[in-house]
Amino acid sequence: MVVVARASKPTRGVMSARQRLPSRHLCETFSFEHGGLKYTASIARCASGELAEIFVFNHKSGSDADAAAKDSAVICSIALQHGVPVETIRRALLRDAQGRPSPPLGAALDIVVRAP
Repeated sequence: MVVVARASKPTRGVMSARQRLPSRHLCETFSFEHGGLKYTASIARCASGELAEIFVFNHKSGSDADAAAKDSAVICSIALQHGVPVETIRRALLRDAQGRPSPPLGAALDIVVRAP
């Protein structure tokens, strides 16, 4: 006899409303090196000054490193706009034994948080 278990409907949590930025807004751009590769990041902040979005690009456009950096930054931006604190995201990203960020997104977020 084969017993098939049916999955119950997934429960849906309450999602906070997305805080959208105006179509035209100021952004800050900076360059950094991570893992021997060069990256450029652009960030924008909401009216309160909190980080609202980040975009990360690798100098080797179209490479796997570029795609991974871009995709992770887009997901980070969506999380930020839904109210996830930047510190929560930073703590969730991989770090090496010395506490240094493993992915370029972590390196970019560290720069943003430490900037005056």
